[in-house]
Amino acid sequence: MGKSFEFQGNLELDQVEKNILQYMQEDHIVYSYISSRELLFEIKLRKNIIKSAKEMNETKPEFTIFEQARCNRNYWQLTKAGGFLLRPDVRPSDAIMDIFKNSSLYAFECATASVIIYYYATLKTIGHHLFNAHFQELYLYSWHTDTDLGLVTFYSDGFLPGDVVYFDNPDYNSQTPWFRGVNAILLDDWRYFGHGFSIKTDEEIVQVLNKKRMEGSKQSAVLTSLLTRPSFSRLSALTYRQQTSSDFKIKQHVAHHNRSSISLLNYYNYIISLGYQFF
Repeated sequence: MGKSFEFQGNLELDQVEKNILQYMQEDHIVYSYISSRELLFEIKLRKNIIKSAKEMNETKPEFTIFEQARCNRNYWQLTKAGGFLLRPDVRPSDAIMDIFKNSSLYAFECATASVIIYYYATLKTIGHHLFNAHFQELYLYSWHTDTDLGLVTFYSDGFLPGDVVYFDNPDYNSQTPWFRGVNAILLDDWRYFGHGFSIKTDEEIVQVLNKKRMEGSKQSAVLTSLLTRPSFSRLSALTYRQQTSSDFKIKQHVAHHNRSSISLLNYYNYIISLGYQFF
């Protein structure tokens, strides 16, 4: 069982890490950890999520719908559904890094972007060797992920930097259904990165979505209380658990739905509707 943490003034943290810790301290939720090592891992991973989101903003891969998705065929196989399947002769770390190195060759929607950012941040945090050992056979499509990423989604009135939040646009224009919402990463300065939206405040993102509503609509887009984050404890455990060829990993089912910009909760509902379970 974990225990709540107390701030230690002698922790060697940079400014972004201090900002993250301050968010955690000011939240009404009590966060508990097995050890200070697990706490520091989460802070480091959250920092790398923020850095990865900013890097995607700077490299600017294109936002597009699944039918028009693009990838570098030297690293990925483009599926008929618009997903990116890792080539069997490519290391996972190289393929993820290529999305940022050769971003002009890539186009995807915002749920896929969130997953890519989480993978990239995990790679930065645990290193190439562990990432390649634990994240083989990657498939990038919407919210589909490797089970070791351990994504969870729930409603909360408190967000932390590195969380993915969801802006809902209930009266989106049917001619532009990809504006039904946007998945956005909370940065450490109360701004958000949403793929296709750049870095904006919540008010600015709502303003953009409101311009994409049905004619005559009076219902505004809104930042919902739904958040998504990886399992920091599971990822932390990867740093001391050695992967072997005999290890068995449950593979998550893929729900191909062709609806851009959906939340993880909606994606899970698709999986359930197909009669599958998620883990």
